[in-house]
Amino acid sequence: QDFAFWLRALNVVDPCASLFAMSRRMAVSAAVGVVAVAGFASALPFGHPKPGASYPDRPGFDLWLVEEFDSPIDLDNDPIWTWSDGGLFEGQVRFTKDSIRFEDGKMKIVASENPQPASCSNAEVQTVAAKALSSGEIRTKHNMFRYGYYEARMKAPSIRPGDYDTNGNYISTMFVYRDAKFRHWREIDIEVTGDTSNSVTMNVLNADYTSQWNPSIQATRQYHAYGQNVRSDFHTYAFEWLPSGITWFLDGRVIGEHKPGARLRIPDLSTKIIMNLWVFSDLWDFGGREGWNNRYPMHSEYDWFRFYKWKGDRSYPCSDMSTSCLTDDDQFFSSNNPCDGIPQRGGNPPCVAECRGSAQKAVNGTEAREALNTFYP
Repeated sequence: QDFAFWLRALNVVDPCASLFAMSRRMAVSAAVGVVAVAGFASALPFGHPKPGASYPDRPGFDLWLVEEFDSPIDLDNDPIWTWSDGGLFEGQVRFTKDSIRFEDGKMKIVASENPQPASCSNAEVQTVAAKALSSGEIRTKHNMFRYGYYEARMKAPSIRPGDYDTNGNYISTMFVYRDAKFRHWREIDIEVTGDTSNSVTMNVLNADYTSQWNPSIQATRQYHAYGQNVRSDFHTYAFEWLPSGITWFLDGRVIGEHKPGARLRIPDLSTKIIMNLWVFSDLWDFGGREGWNNRYPMHSEYDWFRFYKWKGDRSYPCSDMSTSCLTDDDQFFSSNNPCDGIPQRGGNPPCVAECRGSAQKAVNGTEAREALNTFYP
């Protein structure tokens, strides 16, 4: 099985060395069966693992990043995670930091009827129109993550409190995405949507020099977990991204694949890890056709997140989680919000949102003005 895995991974490393490493890992795995946080490759895993905890081992991968969400993450000062100030053109929500909450050992992303004025967004590299709703998007700071196994234990929103069956409209996610899409749009999604109580959607996007979606840049798989209600409890959503293909999982079962030779190429550039909750426009073109049933606030919950780095990737993430391995292209217009300290590199953006204490200030050309009293605590 291990030999087949490494063949499937395109034999990026020397085959003899791979066999030696696999034999060693198989012996260790047989002895302990898990990766112990203490003593594993010194600094690994990064993030906020549970002290003294043991995590499942994945042959061919290193457990690299763990978030248990047992304590609040300081999204202004954490070295890995931050928040987005964006909002999709086709959505009804503007992302705000205070829509990401850490409660009862979980991360909650809350969509609420909290209208947001139009203002400049660093994440979108443009002005975002006024939105009727606010919600949240947590993301890693840099385009630093590529091949590996990504998984999150997540509970999707209910359209109405305590009602797991009524359908509405939302998109609750865990995905990787290359920011900014204006140069290289790379994305791999696993999403739960509000159209049915068993819907899971899988997407791959791959395009260059466009910020406008069209069907030719996306490949989609749809899965229905018949006999299950994915809103009523937590489930584990995952995908394995390798040069040889993408495989999606629900509670450990394969539910979709994207292989070489498909119309859309397998993404090959580094990305950010993102989790968010958003609602489509009142056209309800995606995420559920019965959006009028939505009741706010609604929220998604995340029990934990893990990233296992594929051993064959010698470039990403940076070995010490600094920015030392990032190229200029990796850092092209990659700021996430006005308070993350990341400069907008790559030219003159149409606007820049600046963090001045707790207030966002928009700068358009040479003119500066207060950004419609938008505050980021």
